[in-house]
Amino acid sequence: MTELSAVVFDLDGVIRHFDPARLAEIETRYGLEPGALWSTAFAPELVTQLVTGAITRYEWGLRVGQAVGNLAAAAEWQTDDGTVDPELLTLADDLRRRGLTVAILTNGTDTIPVELERLGITDRFDRIFNTAEIGVAKPDPAIFAHVCAQLDADPAAVFFTDDSRGHVDGATAAGLVARHFVDVATTRRQLLDLGVGVGDR
Repeated sequence: MTELSAVVFDLDGVIRHFDPARLAEIETRYGLEPGALWSTAFAPELVTQLVTGAITRYEWGLRVGQAVGNLAAAAEWQTDDGTVDPELLTLADDLRRRGLTVAILTNGTDTIPVELERLGITDRFDRIFNTAEIGVAKPDPAIFAHVCAQLDADPAAVFFTDDSRGHVDGATAAGLVARHFVDVATTRRQLLDLGVGVGDR
């Protein structure tokens, strides 16, 4: 088994989380159907344009607002930066202390750098890979090949975790050691099984 040299985390659903109750409250307050904002925003054609950098986050928000017939609701929803899991940051710190490179790979937008600065986590990771800047998104194996090349790492030495099984499959196809993200404790156990001793706390 190849010794791991890098650990790459997905951002949303792994490091950062959003409260679905907030979205539901906005939809209710603006008289929208439940799920209207989410289903519109993450329609495959539209979100693919967003995460590959074809449109900005601002343009995305406008299109969502126009589609649901309420620009104000979409604009308010987009002010949410989410919250960061402190246990995940502790794991990232532990891994860096062990000498591993720790990175983020996100299907992101042009505002990701600003969002991460506001959340105060930019300096907690060695590299941040944002697909909106790169032009190709998960689960395309090409994005994982790009990350490995930038890290100067053999894919077999890179651990990747994501809450999307499809993205995990893409990473596996690219030769990375990929695992589905469940929670931080599970990720610690997965790493321990691979010889990286940052077990449960």
